Amino acid sequence: MKIGNPADKPASAPAAHGAPAAHGHHAPAAGAIPAKADDSAKIELSSAASTLISSSSTPEFDAKKVASISKAIDDGTFKINPEAIADKLIANAKEVLAKVQS
Repeated sequence: MKIGNPADKPASAPAAHGAPAAHGHHAPAAGAIPAKADDSAKIELSSAASTLISSSSTPEFDAKKVASISKAIDDGTFKINPEAIADKLIANAKEVLAKVQS
């Protein structure tokens, strides 16, 4: 399964260069950037997104822990603990919600 290409939604093929689009206009080349941005375009971030972006905390990186997990995966001895994963996800969600609500 490919991400971004759900089974219920067919993949769209890029228009051939110079081929007319649905309304008789030429389709822009793949990856083309318009010459001038539309001044009416706006982007608004939710309060949750703003909070996450402005958060000054930096994630910790433990090289020894990463090396030991990598070795356990290579050895075939790494065990997944779904309860611990669920607990961490819930704790992280509560932390984000607390930041947004304060």
